[in-house]
Amino acid sequence: MKKVLHIDSNHPIMLSGLEALGYTNVENYISTKEEIEKSISDYEGIVIRSRFKIDQEFIKKATNLKFIARVGAGLENIDCEYAMSKGIALIAAPEGNRTAVGEHALGMLLCLMNRLNLVDQEVRNGVWLREENRGFEIEGKTVGIIGYGNMGKAFAKRLQGFDCEVLFYDIKPNVEDDFAKQVSLRELQRRTDILSLHTPQTPETLYLINKDIIEGFQKPIWFINTARGKSVNTADLVEALKSEKVRGAALDVLEYEKNSFEDMFTEGTLPEPMNYLINAPNVLLSPHIAGWTWESKEKLAQTILDKLKRITL
Repeated sequence: MKKVLHIDSNHPIMLSGLEALGYTNVENYISTKEEIEKSISDYEGIVIRSRFKIDQEFIKKATNLKFIARVGAGLENIDCEYAMSKGIALIAAPEGNRTAVGEHALGMLLCLMNRLNLVDQEVRNGVWLREENRGFEIEGKTVGIIGYGNMGKAFAKRLQGFDCEVLFYDIKPNVEDDFAKQVSLRELQRRTDILSLHTPQTPETLYLINKDIIEGFQKPIWFINTARGKSVNTADLVEALKSEKVRGAALDVLEYEKNSFEDMFTEGTLPEPMNYLINAPNVLLSPHIAGWTWESKEKLAQTILDKLKRITL
């Protein structure tokens, strides 16, 4: 009997799809990591989102594991190198929520540049200010994207029709398409008005957006992050907001999130930079939901199933 353990709930097609592939599904959404480790050797597959980290000790006990499927874009909560050394296939689904992320990034940008979150509250409180709430247009601006994988391309595609220039920087060469032009990081910094981050979490992207990078931009910028919180040095971002080097920031992810992405804070008290972000009028925040739509929930599950079929058939 081929058994698959589900430790996070997902779209129902995940269960029916795996059953059709000959697997027996076991759902366990409440046991601790330590409790699951006692029986993980019974399973050929595990399906996770972000409840806990699949580390080396966990993998050592998963002696029959053939695949780990993460129903999300990244694999940073898995010790990928060790898993692959054990012959375990790793499956992620960035294709599944790229549309959601692209739309969310665009929505945050429009909201930020037009102060929509602020004016909504003002009108609800009987405040009617027009001149004080003039917005900015995307048209004529240069949008710079760092990271041109599934998410970066999805955002660039949704900028079509805004009559803006779209540039991107990526460590991979020759990935330019009809939606954006590939340039060096230096050129991106020289020309960008709006910066959007779409990189995975890797050792190379840890605190990628820091004081040095920000100061390298020749114009004040709007900044959007729907990628990973730890790719941004929050204290440096706050200093740039105070100096108006960053005109405004839209953040769906935060440095202070737990590894599970299911909560924001690792401690009971707010770090000082987070206090600033919460109270800043030119900062827009959302709780790591850029890829979190009803449609993407199904697409993510289907993407995992499609990839698993290719591995097992």
